[in-house]
This record gives sequence, structure tokens and C-alpha cells, in this order.
Amino acid sequence: MTAAAATPLIERDFAVPDIRCASCIAKLEQGLVRDKRIAAARVNFTEKRVHLTHTPDAAMPDLIGAFSLLGFEAYPIGDAAGEVDPEAATSRDLLRAVAVAGFAMMNIMLLSVAVWSGAAGVTRDLFHWLSAAIALPAIAYAGRPFFRSAARALRHRHTNMDVPISIGVLLATGLSLYETATHGRHAYFDGAVMLLFFLLCGRWLDSVMRDRARGGVTALLRNMGTGAMVIERDAAPRWVDATALAPGMVMLVAAGERLAADGLVTAGDSQIDLSLLTGESAPQAVHVGDPVHAGTLNMEAPIRVRVTAAGAGTAIADIARLMGEAAQGKSRYVRIADRAARLYAPAVHGLALAAFAGWMVAGAGWHQSMLIAVAVLIVTCPCALGLAVPAAQIVAAGALMRLGVLVKDGSALERLAEVDRAMIDKTGTLTLGRPAAVNLDAIDPVYGPLLLALAQASRHPLSEVLTRRLVARGVHAETVEIVGETPGFGVEARWHGHSVTLGRPQRPLAGDALASELAVDDDPLALLRFADELRPDARQAIAALRSDGIEPTILSGDRGEAVAPVARELGVLAQTGMSPQDKLAAIARQTAAGYKVLMIGDGLNDGPALAAGHASMAPGSASDAGKNAADCIFLGDRLMPVVQTLRMARRTQAIVRQNFALAIGYNIVAVPLALFGLVTPLIAALAMSGSSLIVVGNAMRLKRGLA
Repeated sequence: MTAAAATPLIERDFAVPDIRCASCIAKLEQGLVRDKRIAAARVNFTEKRVHLTHTPDAAMPDLIGAFSLLGFEAYPIGDAAGEVDPEAATSRDLLRAVAVAGFAMMNIMLLSVAVWSGAAGVTRDLFHWLSAAIALPAIAYAGRPFFRSAARALRHRHTNMDVPISIGVLLATGLSLYETATHGRHAYFDGAVMLLFFLLCGRWLDSVMRDRARGGVTALLRNMGTGAMVIERDAAPRWVDATALAPGMVMLVAAGERLAADGLVTAGDSQIDLSLLTGESAPQAVHVGDPVHAGTLNMEAPIRVRVTAAGAGTAIADIARLMGEAAQGKSRYVRIADRAARLYAPAVHGLALAAFAGWMVAGAGWHQSMLIAVAVLIVTCPCALGLAVPAAQIVAAGALMRLGVLVKDGSALERLAEVDRAMIDKTGTLTLGRPAAVNLDAIDPVYGPLLLALAQASRHPLSEVLTRRLVARGVHAETVEIVGETPGFGVEARWHGHSVTLGRPQRPLAGDALASELAVDDDPLALLRFADELRPDARQAIAALRSDGIEPTILSGDRGEAVAPVARELGVLAQTGMSPQDKLAAIARQTAAGYKVLMIGDGLNDGPALAAGHASMAPGSASDAGKNAADCIFLGDRLMPVVQTLRMARRTQAIVRQNFALAIGYNIVAVPLALFGLVTPLIAALAMSGSSLIVVGNAMRLKRGLA
């Protein structure tokens, strides 16, 4: 191995707001590695971020310079320079540009009324100059997103959709200034500003959808403890930040505290809530020698844990890495608007150039030829194309919001429309994720007050469930003298001279581990069974998925005996005891077979699978990791919103295709008229605006009720 190969590499993330299409991904990933100091570059399209692996001698200015050479502005994430969120700033800039363009457009249109009404001579010139005074600063400000993008593209010898937009706006503005200065009859400031306004509306709508996708896997690390009390030899315990923990240290983890590192229990017995990692709702008893993991919650009693892995070596950090890697496949999804844009820019340039050259050859002169070329550029400007996708997606997202579904990314609707397989987690997804006392009605009501007295004295999750249920029934607690709670066994009290307990059943139970027993003087009186209830419409939702051609499968980290009853009741196949890596492998197999997989899950253990699925959804009760990884979040206890979202996604794609057809039809009619000189730049701008309004109106049809 060479010395260079042995050099340790550094990993760093950058926010790159100008990542807009699939070609940007290829350009960045292939172009950045041409710098010998950069070993690898991976783009996350949804979050507009780039993960770099580079040598230690690559300073921050060098890395930012590598982005600049490719025409992109980059901001380091986690550094002082990156404290301001550039993606949020982009949305705010676009909104301000929309406001400026809209204000200027309305005022210039008012001034134009006088010209259209027949004003001539000095009066017409005055209104033209007033329009210019409003239009020039408005165009300079509102046109910056397009001008900067076009300039970067041309500087690096390629083109994009912003190039014809910028050329059209600048030519229309320049021609209008010439007409005003030479006392011409027509100026097209209103057309140029109107063009910018509609294009900015489409760009801002798209940005709004993208903003909903921000968050990412960094939110996972918030689930870890911020630090721990470390016990050292012959010294008092001291607080150590999570970043300073190291293998071999001994942590004192109090009840109710999240672990800040992975380790082995060296002293104490307790119950650990593993739902963050495994998705299983039942807490797990831990004893000396048992492994525990960062991010899990110590529920009942203090324990001592010898650290075996901290920071990037923990299980939760491994899952975060898996999520980041899995998201790369989804980030390479090429949106329908990007696919349409690949041929659009060169076609528009070619048409405008052909119009100018053809009319020059025909003897029309440069002025008339330029007017016709500008009209072609404006009439073919991709306003309708730019609005076709975001307008439909925003309307669909609004309709779904009313149903309790949050769509985080517009491209998710495109991917949801394509799915033909559904892989669904059990706990917290098919079920409510809340244990319920399933046989409480069969328990003698005379035991209710005693049960409540013991249950409300315990911190165990099953006791909390029982307390809520009994209080809701109006039960009043019996007066008892609480003796204490033994972790893993239950709570004990004195009642009328008797010893009463509520906790672990005295006899082992077959199959059902979620149970609690009331006993008096060690004589069992009542056995309470708990189960995670199915969502009320789970059967209906599974049947609806099948009727829509989507075959569901359960993908669960739970034990087989816990999943089997749910699988039988719903009539679906189930894969159980699956780790995050197992779930990733299952999705990879389906993808390799040609299926588009919808992953529905809620836990941290589902995070990588949610990121890897062709599309993904999570319930509102999901962990932060699950909600950050998912494309959509559905609220409430019902599962049918999943089906309604899929149906809305298919309707949205149908509307998008119709919008593209309308835009193409408009161009088929308008372009020949412009080429033959029958359309002025003003008429072209009005026609372009009309086509945009038609596209928006068609998208509004998505507001109608869902099937």
C-alpha cells in the first residue's frame, strides 16, 4: 500500500442550493473527483447536499473552489460559514423576487392601458419611460435567479433552462429600451416582467416542495444522550459530553435517561425501551452482562454501563450511515420536469436563431428580424412547462394536507404514483404502537380501585396504560401504602394488612409476553393481558392496496410470535426479526426484481428502509428518524390515508401529463405564428401567460374529493 493510500481521509457535508436536475448530480459527482484531493463525492438531490471524502491537505477554500469551478456555490454544513441555511434563504429570495415582479407587472400594465388606448407622441414616450423606470430595477432584481444560473452554465460551456429564459427577458428589455429611445410605437416591458413573474411563481412553488424535504439523517443523532455521568476510580462521578466518551469508561445511567453510547451492563437490573432501534413496543429486561445501545431509554432503575462504542461507532450512527447511503438511490430519481427540460433549451435556441436568420435572409432587416426572434423566445418560454409540475404538486399536497397527510417533497408524488409493492412495519404502523389491556372488561370490577392504586404508583408503560384506562372509566383508587417497585418484577404495597403486588406473572405465559398480574399475599387474583391493537381500518386499507394492484408484505423487527397473529388477521405474508440491514436487503431484492417498493414504517430501525424505498411514508407517531426519512407523513390512527395518498399521486401524474400536453399544444399553435411574424413580443407574453393560467386551472381540479 502506498503512503498516499494510507493517508486518513476526512468526510464533510456541503449544502449546494443550486442542485436542480439530474445533470447536476452527474456533473458534481464526476467533476469534483477530478481534484486529486477529493476521493469521492456523493449528492443527496432531495436535501441538496454533497458528501465529500477528501485528504487532510484540502483546506476549506480549496473544497469550495472545486465547487466554484463547476459553477456551484457550496456552504459547509456544521461550520461557522454554514450556520445560515442556504436552502431556506433561497426560498425567501424567490418569494421576494415574486413580490417585486408582481408589483412591477401590475403597475406597468396600468401604464400600458393608456398606450393601448391610443396615446401617441410625447404622452406615449412618457408612459414608456415610466414603464422603463419601474421595469429595469424590477427585472435586475427579480431576474437574478435566472441570470446567475444562466451565466454559470455558459461560463462552464453548457446550457440549461435558464439560458433561453434569460436571453428572452434581456432581449425583450433591450428591444423595449431601443423602441423607447427612438420614439417607437411599442415597448414590451410589461411582457418581460410578466414573463419573470410567472416563471418565478413556478420556481418558488417547486422550492416550497423541496423545503419540506429538509431534515435528513443528522436528526437521528438527537436521539442519543447528550452525555453521561462517568464513574472513575477513586474520584467522584463527573459529567462527560457524548463526544468525549470512549470505550472502557463506565457510565452511570439513571432511570428515565437515554444512553449516550453502546456498552455492556456491569451493575444493576432495569427495563430498556428498545422501540427506537427495534420497533418493538414491549420493554426489554437487562441484567449484568447484557448489551445496551445509544439512544435507548433506561426506564426503571439506575444501571452501570461499560462503554464499548461511542460516537460514530454506535449502532444508531451505523443506522444513520445506512440511511444516508440508501438515500443516494432515491436522490438519483430524474423528475419528469427534468426529463422534459433536457431537449427544451437547445430546441428553443435553434428556433429563435432560425427565425432571426430566416427573416434576415428574406430582407426584413435586423430590427424586424430581432422582433420576431424575441417573440419566438417569449412564446416558447417554459412558463407553462415550469408551472406544470409544481402547480399540480402544490394543489395535491394541499388536498392531502386536509386529509392529514404531509407531503415533504414534490418528487415523492411522482414516485408514489409508480409503486406496485408495499412493505409495511408492524408495530406503530399496522398497529397503533400503544399496548392496550385487551381483557380488562373480563376482570371483576371490584379489583379496579386496587389496580388503579398500584398502577399509578409505577413507571412501567403497561401500568401507565392501565392507569389511563381505569381513570377514563371513572374508577377511584383504593388507599394503599406503597412499599416500592422492583425493576423487572413490579410494584408492591400494603393494603388492610395484606401484601399486594402488580407486576410480572408468577407463571410463565405461552406466546404473550405483555401481561401483568394482580396478587394478594402471593395469591394471583387477576391476569391482565396487553396487546398492540391494529389500526381500526387496517383490514380495509390492505384490501384497498390489493384492489389498486399493490401487494403488501409485513417487514418487522418484532419476534415471529408477536407478528404472526397480525399477519393471519390481515392475510399477508410477514418477514420477522429483521435488522435494519435485513430490511434494506429485502427492499433491494424487490427492486432488483423490477418492483417499485413503497416502505411504510415508524421506528429508527425503519429509517434506512424508508430512505431506500422507491417511496416512503411514516405515521405522525413515528420517531424523528422515521419522519425525517419518509417522503410523506400521515396523521391520526387510520391507515386509509396511505391508500388515498397513492390514489392522489396517480391523479396528480395524470394532471401533470395533461399539463404537458396543454403546454405542447400551445407551442404547436403559437410557434408557427411567431415564426411567420404574426405575433409581437407583447402578444407572445400575453399568450404565454394565458397558457400558464390554463395549466394552473387544470391543476386546481385536484382539489376535488379523492376516490
